[in-house]
Amino acid sequence: MPAAPGNALEADHAPVLPRQPRSVRDTGLEPRFVTGLVVKTMYGSGKMALSVLTGRLRLSISVVREVLQGLVAEQQVEVAWCGDSDIDVHYQLTAFGQRAATEYLAESRYVGPAPVTLDAYRAMVEQQSLRQPGALRVTPAALRAVLADEGVEPAVRDLIGAALHSHRPLMLYGPSGSGKTTLACKFARLHQDPIALPYAVLVNHEIVQIYDPRLHPAPLPPRAMEERRSCDARWALCQRPLVHVGAELARDMLELRLDTASGVLRAPPHLLANNGLLVLDDVGRQRVPAGEVLHRWLGALETGEDHVAVPGGATHALPFDVSLVLATSLAPESVLDESCLRRIGYRIPVGPLSESGYRALLRRQCRLCGIEPDEGAMDYLVNDLHRRTRRPLLAAWPHELLWRIADFAGFAGHAPRFDVDSVAQAWSSLFGAKAAPDPSNLGEAR
Repeated sequence: MPAAPGNALEADHAPVLPRQPRSVRDTGLEPRFVTGLVVKTMYGSGKMALSVLTGRLRLSISVVREVLQGLVAEQQVEVAWCGDSDIDVHYQLTAFGQRAATEYLAESRYVGPAPVTLDAYRAMVEQQSLRQPGALRVTPAALRAVLADEGVEPAVRDLIGAALHSHRPLMLYGPSGSGKTTLACKFARLHQDPIALPYAVLVNHEIVQIYDPRLHPAPLPPRAMEERRSCDARWALCQRPLVHVGAELARDMLELRLDTASGVLRAPPHLLANNGLLVLDDVGRQRVPAGEVLHRWLGALETGEDHVAVPGGATHALPFDVSLVLATSLAPESVLDESCLRRIGYRIPVGPLSESGYRALLRRQCRLCGIEPDEGAMDYLVNDLHRRTRRPLLAAWPHELLWRIADFAGFAGHAPRFDVDSVAQAWSSLFGAKAAPDPSNLGEAR
């Protein structure tokens, strides 16, 4: 896998997926559980090819064949068709097998990839932790490359680098619009090496789904994944995840959620971020007290596991290992108590950009939008709009203004232009009709 731009880490690293289990015993699962999963997968499908069955279960042919041989001996499964090779075989459930399937489904409706054991998942999370002594470290060059377009001052960049090197939780705080969220999410680009992630985990006879394709993008194309036949297909090879939660976070989102349709438990967002980056945005505006969330997460990071509850049931201890970044526009002391603040490794202020940084960001945003920046319009924006109205040079304004310039131009039916009139129109629509001085009077005013 080619290195991503700005991902100049100290070494190239790719985790090795576990070896493919050759027997039911190798899976770590109880034989009855694997048998039930095979029978449920075949239920309602009529004839099923061995290759299809192994693909759905993500188990090796030798494991599935071992189970089928037992089911054939018990007259729950029969061979429906044989081809030229010993793997070109179709099976189907007998009447006894159909009856057994309904009993297995009554116990658990889960049908899908065979899970891995909790012990195997816990060991993998620990092995892939960025806190391990041999884990890849962020270099100054990598951080400069990732933050090159954000206008971050060198002193602040060094502070961020030290915080990321420590792997302790860090907090970005500053006014709304200063770019805290964008900055936090960019940290994920510093670690794009792949990790092994199970599709599901068996926890005390319950299935917890871990893999989410929206949060766990696969770095290898499907064909390459299929060719990894020596590896345990119950694990996906994914990029380290970035999970972003904000003001929508509620107390029930911190626990396991039962999916009644599939019969599986869905892991909460913070556990889906394992071995990756977890960003808690708008700290202090959640529907659950920030101190309650952070005391729980900070404690879980120290012990390496979080105790999550099943709705109306037991509590399970699942591994928890993330890089935690907090962002807030409130004063940290007004949101969190002193004991919580002490456990946050670094508190980093993110404020207005310098004029040179603001102009550089504006030029970059113009290039991304395909708009040629006019230096006179840029002077007007900085000197006549920001300075005269005393509005700080926040990182959010260039993107917002360019969006509005494009909106007005699209409605008028012409290409967007970054000139004085367009900037004045966009500024007025953002801050009010009287917020921008009349560009036609600029010469007299100067």
